[in-house]
Amino acid sequence: MLRRGLLAWVSRVVVLLVFLCCAISVLYMLACTPKGDEEQLGLPRASGPTGKEGFQAALQEWEEQHRDYIGSLKRQIAQLKQELQERSERLKAAQYHPSDAAGLGLEQGPPEKTQADLLAFLRSQVDKAEVHAGVKLATEYAAVPFDSFTLQKVYQLETGLTRHPEEKPVRKDKRDELVEAVESALETLNSPVEGSPNQRQYSASDFIEGIYRTEKDKGTLYELTFKGEQKHEFRRLVLFRPFGPIMKVKQEKLNMANTLINIIVPLAKRVDKFRQFMQNFREMCIQQDGRIHLTVVYFGKEEMNEVKGILENTSKAASFRNFTFIQLNGEFSRGKGLDVGARFWKGSNVLLFFCDVDIYFTAEFLNTCRLNTQPGKKVFYPVLFSQYNPGIIYGHHEAVPPLEQQLVSNHPAGAFAWLCFMSFITRGA
Repeated sequence: MLRRGLLAWVSRVVVLLVFLCCAISVLYMLACTPKGDEEQLGLPRASGPTGKEGFQAALQEWEEQHRDYIGSLKRQIAQLKQELQERSERLKAAQYHPSDAAGLGLEQGPPEKTQADLLAFLRSQVDKAEVHAGVKLATEYAAVPFDSFTLQKVYQLETGLTRHPEEKPVRKDKRDELVEAVESALETLNSPVEGSPNQRQYSASDFIEGIYRTEKDKGTLYELTFKGEQKHEFRRLVLFRPFGPIMKVKQEKLNMANTLINIIVPLAKRVDKFRQFMQNFREMCIQQDGRIHLTVVYFGKEEMNEVKGILENTSKAASFRNFTFIQLNGEFSRGKGLDVGARFWKGSNVLLFFCDVDIYFTAEFLNTCRLNTQPGKKVFYPVLFSQYNPGIIYGHHEAVPPLEQQLVSNHPAGAFAWLCFMSFITRGA
């Protein structure tokens, strides 16, 4: 009995202790939990007397904070745009600074560090590229070719010789790139720093032609030629785009009034072709250009008198005396004929035009050849466009059109000859 009563008493004591512990735990939790009020809550209670008004006030406060944040972002964007425009204007002004000795127009004063780093990078890109001087190449295939362009057409070497000899720049980025280069050159020509107060204003109609090429790790080089103030004067600008703003590298005036071209034609027989050649020569070289000397190197004696007669008749009719006739024995050799004709010249510096008898050219082409050669530095190799038989091309017409209308460079009319080109080389006494 005693043991049973002791167990009952112990059980009651344990239950009482457990109850006391639970009660103490509940009281502790109630005492330590912070009391919430409506001011500390993120949103007022919907069941409260002012829940709707409080919710609208909170929404209005959030909307005001959102508008303030948007306004702050807009102010920051406007400030960044203004700083970008100011830096672009400073960089553009620095590029065309006239006191730069190297012709690059880079600012000499102490600019900001970021601007100085940018200009140093642009200068290094110009120095690395083939702008001021050429580089030695292992083979001719390592050379980066130039593409030529006018305001209407672009003539590409890599993709245009076989299928598309000429093309209009359809891609907007390519068209905008060339237009920007021409506009930059016009801006330089018309700037008061570059010209005199009485200098005429240049326009896009004064642009003759340009050449450009892109070195993929350096930038794009442009050489643009414009009409000068006199008949035989030209203005050339060299620009460089180092994957950034266009930079003016050099500007020069070119006077081609006294640049004589000696056209050397090796010939054997082919009297009819020579007669046609002389008709074009008389119109383009004598009447329009007037700064031409003709050297005919004739092989053999067969039909030689007919060729000499054509030369003499042209000389009398056009009062032209600037020609030389050289007769050689043996079989026809184009290389030997060009070499003999070139060595026969004993005058002052002259531009040698190695030509064939079946080639048609214009007076503008002769000026292009003068502009793209330089004594001791530059040789010009124009690629020939070989026309298909006009009788086949224009077979669906009633008659073959005049020669001027046949002079088109497109795929149906012919193709550029990869391995046939003329050469222009300067030779002195």
